Amino acid sequence: MIEVKRYTLSNGLRLVHSYNPETKIVAVNTLYKVGGKNDLPDKTGYAHLLEHLMFEGSENVPDFDTVLQNAGGENNAYTTSDITNYYDILPSQNIETALWLESDRMANLKLTEESLAVQRNVVAEEFKQRYLNRPYGDVSVLYRSVAYKKHPYRIPVIGKKISHIYNAKLEDIKSYYNKYYAPNNAILSIVGNITFEESVKLVEKWFGEIPRGEDINDKIEQEPKQRKARTISVVRNVPSDMIYKVYHMPSRYDKDYYCIDMITDILAIGKSSRLRRELEVNRKIFSAVDSCITGDIDPGLVLVIARLNPGITMEEADKALTEEVDKISSLLVSDRELQKVKNKFESNFLFENMGVGDLAAQLAYCELLGDASLINDIVDIYRSITAEELIKAAQTYLVPSNSTTLYYKAQM
Repeated sequence: MIEVKRYTLSNGLRLVHSYNPETKIVAVNTLYKVGGKNDLPDKTGYAHLLEHLMFEGSENVPDFDTVLQNAGGENNAYTTSDITNYYDILPSQNIETALWLESDRMANLKLTEESLAVQRNVVAEEFKQRYLNRPYGDVSVLYRSVAYKKHPYRIPVIGKKISHIYNAKLEDIKSYYNKYYAPNNAILSIVGNITFEESVKLVEKWFGEIPRGEDINDKIEQEPKQRKARTISVVRNVPSDMIYKVYHMPSRYDKDYYCIDMITDILAIGKSSRLRRELEVNRKIFSAVDSCITGDIDPGLVLVIARLNPGITMEEADKALTEEVDKISSLLVSDRELQKVKNKFESNFLFENMGVGDLAAQLAYCELLGDASLINDIVDIYRSITAEELIKAAQTYLVPSNSTTLYYKAQM
């Protein structure tokens, strides 16, 4: 059981804390409730671009990384469709360095034409490397643009077009920063060798005087129910044919989310999983097959991905994948198979949260979902899932009318 304590500052900043006296380090994680889904349709990639700019220095700290490294720390950040997350890991006696740095860039980020020009080029190069110059790089862009008609998940976090990055204006970025980078739109988690009482004292010291920002009320357009299967086919200069089947799935708040997540493990985690055993080993239709979920807060996607062996047509591949996915909607999963994936999930979950950095990020994310203490319930939620619940979830979501199929063909 992970002991979790919470505290809210008068400016709206939420603190979640877990004490670990067995370590000599501490993690400071700052989660901002802004991601790719908050970008405007004609100004995409701003959440990710601003993440880069947060490392360009504040009014009082021109070189964020050097200061933290001199305190024996390390740091990084990432942006998803739902959040932007920053973390610092350093010796516990130097925690004030991290709190000073994070509070200063929350309140006093230095945004200039020069820093924007540098990071526009950095992000544009990242866009090229990720989507334009890499085999299969545009896959997620393609299936998202067809699977989603309304929800902003249809747009990549890095941006819909590279021109959106190049055309980002300083005043727009400043406005974005002022709107979203406020204490009432953030969750701060502290994990490691520092008590809750000392954490509250220091967080009040460094963040307490930062003014509360405006209340965020972005209207995220929800995706209407898909009622007919969709297909897209492209030809690219890639080594081999690939097929991608995606299905809409429920939000992070729905218990069926956990059911669908478990189904993808049954389908493709491990050599003895259904898709690998039947379609790779026995029938040799694919040289590789996988399944996963996008893990979004709003209703996301289930992915089933496979690399075709030579001589296999797209139609054969599609039929084989569909048949195997359909089996989970018609036959109860065996007790042994169900127990195996539950054990696998529990061991992975516990291992992933052993480090203070990963635990701090998980606590902040669980707090975003409603309560940081959820971290103590997740394993039990998965443990409680029954074979009957799995088949019901599969019958609801893993159906052809809810699917989008991408045929990604190699040039002859």
